Amino acid sequence: MPKVSQEYMDARRAQILDAARRCFLRDGFHSTSMQDLFAESGLSAGSVYRHFASKDDMILAIAEENMREVLALVHSVATNRPSGSVGAVIAEVLDLVSARSAEDDTARLAVLAWSEALRNPALAGQFSTLLTQMRSDLAEVVREHQESGALPGEVTAESIAGALVCLLPGYILQLAMLDPTLVAGVVEGVRALWPAPADS
Repeated sequence: MPKVSQEYMDARRAQILDAARRCFLRDGFHSTSMQDLFAESGLSAGSVYRHFASKDDMILAIAEENMREVLALVHSVATNRPSGSVGAVIAEVLDLVSARSAEDDTARLAVLAWSEALRNPALAGQFSTLLTQMRSDLAEVVREHQESGALPGEVTAESIAGALVCLLPGYILQLAMLDPTLVAGVVEGVRALWPAPADS
């Protein structure tokens, strides 16, 4: 039997997850069966199970992918420490979320995943890990701005970062449920709330 390349395996995994997203958005997590996923992906049961042992594994993988780009952006900002405002950092994150949601309905999938996390400890743990990492990375950004005097220093960087992280679920919920025009000004509003220092 010829050896299957990693590129082939990655393509099949992506095919399965794309099919799962379509099914979950159309029918929800609980109404989607594994048979639905086999049919939607156009793959055999064996091919699907080669990549994912269960529907829950697919939900976990989708949730992780949905957060990966956002986390990478926040981590990059924290690591590279560019000049500018905290508002610009958060606005950049919201812009990314908005663009992703326009492409593949990421916001609606996120809201479905949050609901699922209330009954799925593994998914809840994953969200906790990802949000903790995001809070930690944002705290580095906040700490730098505190040291420069752009943000108040009497409140811990972790507390301010925690407050900033709270903006993201609210924005995602609005993207999922409201007309896009109703949230069009949110990103600029965030920039206005935390403008760049006058000398930056």
